[in-house]
Amino acid sequence: MENHGKEYLLWIGRTLTLWASEVVGLMIMASIVPGLTVESWETAIVAVAVIGLLNAFLWPFLSYYTLSFLVFTFGVGALLLNGFIIWIASQFVPGISISGWAFILVPIGIAAINTVVSAILTIDDEASYYRAVLGRDLKHRVKDVDTGKQGFIFLEIDGLAESTLKKAISRGYMPTLKSWLEKGSHRIKGWETDLSSQTGASQAGILHGNNQDLPAFRWVEKENNNKLRVSTGLFDAPLIEKRVSNGKGLLSVNGASRSNLFSGDATNTIFTYSKLSNLKMFYTRAWYFFYSNPYNFARTLVLLVGDMFMEIGSRIRQSIKNIKPRMNRSLLYLPVRATANVFLREITTYTIAGDMMAGKVDAAYATYVGYDEIAHHSGVEDFDAFYALRKIDKQFKRLENVRRDVPRPYNLIVLSDHGQSNGATFKQRYGITLEDLVRGLLPEDITIHSALYTNVDHFSQAVKYPITEGKDFINQKTASTVESSREFGRSVMASVTENPFIRRTFKSLDKPQKMHKPRYISPEEAQTVVLASGNLGLIYFNEWDGRMTYEELNEAFPNLIPGIVRHEGIGFIMVRSEEHGTIVIGSKGTYYLDDDEFEGENPLSDFGANAAHHLRRTDSFKYVPDIIVNSFYDPETGEVAAFEELIGSHGGIGGNQSQPFLMHPVEWNIDDEEIVGAEKVYHTLKTMMEKSWNLHETLNSVNNK
Repeated sequence: MENHGKEYLLWIGRTLTLWASEVVGLMIMASIVPGLTVESWETAIVAVAVIGLLNAFLWPFLSYYTLSFLVFTFGVGALLLNGFIIWIASQFVPGISISGWAFILVPIGIAAINTVVSAILTIDDEASYYRAVLGRDLKHRVKDVDTGKQGFIFLEIDGLAESTLKKAISRGYMPTLKSWLEKGSHRIKGWETDLSSQTGASQAGILHGNNQDLPAFRWVEKENNNKLRVSTGLFDAPLIEKRVSNGKGLLSVNGASRSNLFSGDATNTIFTYSKLSNLKMFYTRAWYFFYSNPYNFARTLVLLVGDMFMEIGSRIRQSIKNIKPRMNRSLLYLPVRATANVFLREITTYTIAGDMMAGKVDAAYATYVGYDEIAHHSGVEDFDAFYALRKIDKQFKRLENVRRDVPRPYNLIVLSDHGQSNGATFKQRYGITLEDLVRGLLPEDITIHSALYTNVDHFSQAVKYPITEGKDFINQKTASTVESSREFGRSVMASVTENPFIRRTFKSLDKPQKMHKPRYISPEEAQTVVLASGNLGLIYFNEWDGRMTYEELNEAFPNLIPGIVRHEGIGFIMVRSEEHGTIVIGSKGTYYLDDDEFEGENPLSDFGANAAHHLRRTDSFKYVPDIIVNSFYDPETGEVAAFEELIGSHGGIGGNQSQPFLMHPVEWNIDDEEIVGAEKVYHTLKTMMEKSWNLHETLNSVNNK
């Protein structure tokens, strides 16, 4: 009873502090925001009180009935509705008026004050009045919930390796997960990815139980006119899901997909990349939890801007401390990072919480992409990367608190789809890219298309991909016209400059002319395509309809294979031989996969016990390249050399990138089970859910007899 009284007094103190802060903030905004007028401090005190009462009693119901408007205006509607409530308050409080831009700027200002003061006072908004109102409202509206059936919430931390997770827990960055381990409710189990250690292959396997024919983040399909596929392509992702899905995905039974690359056959999706083109699937009542607080959207904007400043500070810190390896980050990266690390994080948590509060969802899968994004650019164990994990851990605490008030039991399972391996990039180490290496070993007249830009999370690509695709489209469409014009111009100039009189008059014609930029070569028309997925490289020769053999490669390009293998940055290559079957070649030895034998030193000795298995499986894929290239891996430092310009990378094998984790309820009893490959994760999760649901049905049938 005494503790309850202290908590009540503490709540009153915090509320009064917030109120006072908003009063001061309102007066400051009145002096700088056009369209807002507050005559006196007394007016501000009364206005803040009235606004608070209107928000407390009116907002939950306004947001419920205008939810579709709030969702499809992407939050701008929430700012306008905030402004409308302030306008209503101005009708009751003499001396305050609001108009114009103030309708948007004032709610953002109030949210900024709330965010800063709440952080100082350690107020968590999941315990707010609005959650209580929402809970009562949903209990009133939601019917036919099976209150005894276990639900499953899968929370993925994109790109987090098992070893990095354990470091984050031991260093105090993830207290929520630490408490679960200490209470004995969960255990951590490592699992191993396929050769392609990236979200496309892993989520296809985890969510659909099938990642066949997905050799990397991007690949060429020779049978489809040398089409370049990208896992995060706006048109490719839906096609890939169609290929891998059989309708029995992880979320096919009353499931919800939140911020994932693929849907797992869920019909309830939010920010699921393969379903982004279907706006009807974008809207769901789960958004209500996010918009149930009047300042959530504005608060998210404030946090988003704050994260941009944190990234600027990170660049300065790394420069001053001369942290290496490090990379240059563009201005575009500021909003990309903030979107991944803040906006999607907040949306994901609130919508998952809404799913749990409603109680209708049997299984939900959500991806937190912030850590992966930051680790790519700042480093796997950089301060910013661990800070992102701290913020993600706080989301798990929020969901744990929400679980106490939901109408049915939910299990929280945390996992990752792959890890990341750190290290200076191939270009940073050797001064050349993989394309440069290949180009130097081929005849000069060979045309090459390369894609070595970053293999980052799917929503970062959502920002960058349309820009890249647009540039490629324009380049491709104009290339032939430009080249024809150049040829015509060169022929005219040649006929003119051959005239002796003109040559004597214009002596500058004898000077070397500036070389123009080489014309763009599309992947469809290029003779050779060089692709990168972390430290995994793929080389295709498009003039050959099928996969080139080792013998054909040596005959056509005798310097290529020896030149690649000799390079110190290369760990091994894989090719198909007519005589020996599939072979893996390193600088000091050759592994014959079909015979499971090797000559000289085993080129796979540093890449794990399952390396040969992963390569054999990839070798069977329809779209396997003519040559697979994997960078070196240093087992002492854990470093690889990404062919993309990323400090933390994943996509091939070598180190932590292939070692994600599954943090599961102790009741699952899977400690002795070896989980190799994303498809095995799917079967494990699916089996555990079905066991629980079958047991529930059995008990129900017994009780009903």
